[in-house]
Amino acid sequence: MNILSCLVIIPLLTITGILLVKDARQARVVSAIGMGIQLITAFIIVFMYLSERKAGNTDQMLLMSSYEWFRSLNIYYTVGVDGISVAMIALTSIVVSAGVFASWEMEDLKKEFFISLMLLATGVFGFFISLDLFTMFLFYELAVIPMYILIGIWGSGPKEYAAMKLTLMLMGGSALLMIGLFGIYFNSAPDGGELTFNIIEISKITIPIQAQRWFFPLTFVGFGVLGALFPLHTWSPDGHSSAPTAVSMLHAGVLMKLGGYGCFRVAMFLMPEAANEMAWIFIILTTISVVYGAFGAIVQKDLKYINAYSSVSHCGLVLFAILMMNRTAMTGAVIQMVSHGLMTALFFALIGMIYGRTHTRIISEMGGLMKVIPFLGVAYVIAGLASLGLPGLSGFVAEMNIFFGSFEHPDTFHRVATIIAITSIVITAVYILRVIAILLLGPVRDPHYSEFNDARWYEKLSILALLTGIVYIGMIPSGLSGIIRDSIMPIVEKLM
Repeated sequence: MNILSCLVIIPLLTITGILLVKDARQARVVSAIGMGIQLITAFIIVFMYLSERKAGNTDQMLLMSSYEWFRSLNIYYTVGVDGISVAMIALTSIVVSAGVFASWEMEDLKKEFFISLMLLATGVFGFFISLDLFTMFLFYELAVIPMYILIGIWGSGPKEYAAMKLTLMLMGGSALLMIGLFGIYFNSAPDGGELTFNIIEISKITIPIQAQRWFFPLTFVGFGVLGALFPLHTWSPDGHSSAPTAVSMLHAGVLMKLGGYGCFRVAMFLMPEAANEMAWIFIILTTISVVYGAFGAIVQKDLKYINAYSSVSHCGLVLFAILMMNRTAMTGAVIQMVSHGLMTALFFALIGMIYGRTHTRIISEMGGLMKVIPFLGVAYVIAGLASLGLPGLSGFVAEMNIFFGSFEHPDTFHRVATIIAITSIVITAVYILRVIAILLLGPVRDPHYSEFNDARWYEKLSILALLTGIVYIGMIPSGLSGIIRDSIMPIVEKLM
């Protein structure tokens, strides 16, 4: 049992601790302690990975271990990480920890809420470390299923509708994904031999092109549903708007990244010939996602819906960059996953904190909040500036890599798609600056707002953790790009 398995074991032990305490407040403390330990473990893994690389270990995957699980089907619990996985693990640890503190004073949360949240975290961590397709799919389902409970019970607004819509659409994507993964498995030994679910072993062979043409679109769409691929994105705004604060943070900040990561690690890496043939179809769809999501955000009046449609646009950029199949764009895709994860988690945390004070999310009903809650106001401005790509913040680093890399492609079609996608920057600036002006500036709209308290210690802790990541990536981009650079090349080389 190596240290990577601790990422799965710690949330399960946290669940055990929650079951042993008496009330929700104690469950919250246990969750905070458990996720604090998880955060420390995640950064130990980051340092171990960097040490291995510095020592000259050039293996594609590091910290690997494998245990036989179901021998007759050659299913193993196989785990390992590369730079992309390490970046996702660090992101998840920060967002989950911040989510627990952002929900510290929510009175309607029960022990069962934190148990479901820890199950979701278990699935996400397990997914990012899995190198066996069957095990990866198992953790994928474990991450998706608790969302129905978390939204359906502790959500707000039309929560039953939102929870059911989210679950049905993601389960539909899972059905396509399962067919795609089974197709990969049954074509993993084209020259005879033992079939396998192991990603590294499958990457060493060439799946027959006829099989790739069938199973690449199923796998890409299956993962793409969770990545808000147009036109299968409609679950996202409703799910985000109805979810409680911590769930919105984890959902948009981490769960949607499973889609981009899966497209990257499985669909593109294992079926490169079909990816080259069919990329143009998905480039069209992702370009629509990028622009449509931005236009969708500009007409919304609810803060959560604005951020939800913004997430459709930003996650569309991830899939768009992956399909460009060069090192610069794919590096930008991974940075965008981390940047958007931190940024959107911060947005949802701030929206939850503002709603807890004003009891409304309609921007026209608020105004002048910068005067009464300056800490939260400044944090919201920084998150907004990161979203519109201000230099010095993480959004700029991600988008510049994506757009430079996409325009490097010599094909005219790709360059035209890039130009269309770039227009989303302008649209994003419009709705971000509009919201900041209405929400934070001007006179205080309601005299009761003057009685508000600014951020409490646990809210500041959550906000500062996310802001630190956003500023660090923006100011020292080589820190993150250095981690992921070597891990991009094996995928790019297979696609060239």
